[in-house]
Amino acid sequence: MRSVTLLIDKRLEMSTKYKKLLESESNKVLISKNMLESIKVIKDNAPDLIIISDSFDDDLGDFCKQVRALTYNMRPVIVALSKSADLNDRIKVLNSGADDFLSEPVNLSEFKVRIEAHLRREYESNLDAKQILPNKNYSLRAIKRAICSDSIWSMLYIRIENFEDYKQAYTELASDKLLQTYSAIIKASLTDNDYVGKLEDNSFLVITDNIKAESVARFLTFAFDSVVNKFYAEHDLSRGYMILQGDEFAGKRANFAHFTISIISNETTSYNSESQVLTTLMRLCSMANLPNKSNYIIDRAKISGDISTMPKKFNNSVFIYESDDALSTLLYTILDLQGYNVKIKSAYKPPKKGEIPALFIIDAGDLEKKNGLNLCYKLKNDENFIKSKIIVTSVIHDKELVLNTGADLYLPKPYEIPSLIKWVDGLIKEFNQ
Repeated sequence: MRSVTLLIDKRLEMSTKYKKLLESESNKVLISKNMLESIKVIKDNAPDLIIISDSFDDDLGDFCKQVRALTYNMRPVIVALSKSADLNDRIKVLNSGADDFLSEPVNLSEFKVRIEAHLRREYESNLDAKQILPNKNYSLRAIKRAICSDSIWSMLYIRIENFEDYKQAYTELASDKLLQTYSAIIKASLTDNDYVGKLEDNSFLVITDNIKAESVARFLTFAFDSVVNKFYAEHDLSRGYMILQGDEFAGKRANFAHFTISIISNETTSYNSESQVLTTLMRLCSMANLPNKSNYIIDRAKISGDISTMPKKFNNSVFIYESDDALSTLLYTILDLQGYNVKIKSAYKPPKKGEIPALFIIDAGDLEKKNGLNLCYKLKNDENFIKSKIIVTSVIHDKELVLNTGADLYLPKPYEIPSLIKWVDGLIKEFNQ
């Protein structure tokens, strides 16, 4: 992404001269001839560096204060240009918020080198130390500039799913190596004209042209799934999932990490703000998420009516399969008080057609019959319930036996009710994402 420099100077000849000197393939120079005009330019382009001359009637120090107040959330570099060489004027302007002060006439070679040094330092200060990628603030700046540009662009929101689970199972050091590897894969798929930066620990933003956006997404999903197995231990690979330790008595099943990518373009939809862009990208990304495989989704032009899609309702239904009547009554009462829609099932059979709960709580049954384990296996292999979460409680203290049936969480008996409520709340939120 090109740096943006704003030159606030009402002198036509000098501002044109400075623009010609400073503009390059890596730096775009904008000129504003008054304060009111500069406010809009700053708002739309979020410049990295602002050069303010004393060609205005306003006091240069006050002018710097106004610009610094206007850009407090962006913190660009401010360079003051003045015809004065007085030390007191320098001190006043620097105390007013300027980062540098240059007296005119300025040596053009020194001027150019100073501005380049400030821009380089500004960029480097916004780099993520681990992955050497621009951070979230810089990525938001890139979105703002793309929105205000006249060019056609596509943005890719790339998220590594199950990243926190991987970090918990394999330590932060291993998760850092995974991030570094995948950021390298993303960089390798792009050119110098594209932008790639961080949004969160496990998410990236790419801005590219509209023609190759889908090709980039297709390559990334293939490349990620091709190397992901190298980051797991043999016993996890043979099992097909990770086992997490939630608390002293809980073991949670977690799927492997994978890419989910969403793509939007201004070719078919107009965007007005960074928040609108990010909201759209994250909503699409959630729709594209598959349990164990990388995937991407593209926001294409609408071809149907306004009521063709309905908002997803929050599902808080919990079905309980528990052979102990006293315990099933206790669970019903507690979860009902928590606001969940709870049903007790007397037989170990899948629900009727149309009944799709967010969560099943299933007692595994005795070691011989394993009624609950058999039910869990049936549910996870039924396309109607594949997204529903399952907690299996059991006196059989064999974690892998339980999780291999497809359970999302193994909770050995006896368990603490507060611990169960915590897991119920978390898993229902996962289901509704």
